[in-house]
Amino acid sequence: MTLGQEFPVIGNWFLIHFVENNGMAFGFEFGGDYGKIFLSLFRIVAVVAIGWYILKLVKKDISMGFIACVSLIFAGAIGNIIDSAFYGLIFNDSYGQVSNLFPEGGGYASFLHGRVVDMFYFPIFSGIYPDWIPFVGGSDFQFFRPVFNVADSSISIGIFTIIIFYRKQFNKLDHKEDKPDLEKTEERDLLVAVENESEEI
Repeated sequence: MTLGQEFPVIGNWFLIHFVENNGMAFGFEFGGDYGKIFLSLFRIVAVVAIGWYILKLVKKDISMGFIACVSLIFAGAIGNIIDSAFYGLIFNDSYGQVSNLFPEGGGYASFLHGRVVDMFYFPIFSGIYPDWIPFVGGSDFQFFRPVFNVADSSISIGIFTIIIFYRKQFNKLDHKEDKPDLEKTEERDLLVAVENESEEI
C-alpha cells in the first residue's frame, strides 16, 4: 500500500488506512529531529521502568489481571519502539509508491528516527459543530478521527482497564510496601520490651 491508501473492512466506519507518524500514540508528536530522539529515548526509559515494575509485581501477591494490564502497556510501548527504531532502516519511503524491504540505497531514516505505522481508522460518524460553540463552531468534526495501530490499542486497553477495574490496586501496593516497615517497628519495640524486662530482673 502507498501512503494514504485505504480499503474498507466493515462498511465506511472501519477502514484500513495506511499512515505514518513521527510521534506518540494516535499520531501525537514532538517536532524536529531532537523531538524524535527525545521521544524515542523516553520510550526506552519507560519500557525499562515498566519491565522492572512488572518484575516487582510478579514477586508479590498481586492480581494476575492487574499484571496483565501492565503487561499490555509494556508490550505496546515495545511495539512502537521497534517501529521507530527499525522501520526507517529497512524500508524506503511510501510517498507515492509501495515501499521496498531492504532497498539497495538503504532505508529512509537512521536508527530511532523511523516513523510509526498506523492503520486502524474508525470514522464512525461525522457532522458540524453548532455555531454557538467557541472556536470550533461551524467547522466539521469526526469521531473517531485518530488512526492507530495494534501497539496503541494495547496501551489504551491496559490503561483504561486499570482505571476502571484496578484503581484500588495502587492503595494495596502502597500498603504492602509499608507493611515491612511496620513489622520492623513491632520487632524493635518487642526487643526494647524484652531488654527492659531483663534489666528489671
